[in-house]
Amino acid sequence: MPSSHLALVRRLYECFNSRDEACVVELCDESMEFFPVVTAGAVGRDAPYTGRAGLRDYLADVAGVWEELRISPAEVEARGDRLLVRGRVYARSRELGIRDVPVAWIWEVRDGRFVRGEVFPNPQDAAERFVGEAA
Repeated sequence: MPSSHLALVRRLYECFNSRDEACVVELCDESMEFFPVVTAGAVGRDAPYTGRAGLRDYLADVAGVWEELRISPAEVEARGDRLLVRGRVYARSRELGIRDVPVAWIWEVRDGRFVRGEVFPNPQDAAERFVGEAA
């Protein structure tokens, strides 16, 4: 895996953890589609967050649902323009409690920008999807 993939993922996660909206938007394509299952479910959303406005909405929803939410990548596997990222999420909310769990993400990257992302609360589901879509 090119170190550029790992560096790009780390940068996105750092920007997210610091809630640097400008940086998150800069790293993502204008057509970005993002599917964060738990946060979206907590606000009753069933559609992806789309485009730069969607990313801003997502960050606003994160602030509304979680008192603290931090993500950390541990391992990145690349296949073409797709990345499987395994890591952890630490989240704290009065309503939802504290979660410190393994999570995985599948990202599509083109020209150094994220164009699609999906969060998988069960990392095995992500790994199976990642391998299945590559076949």
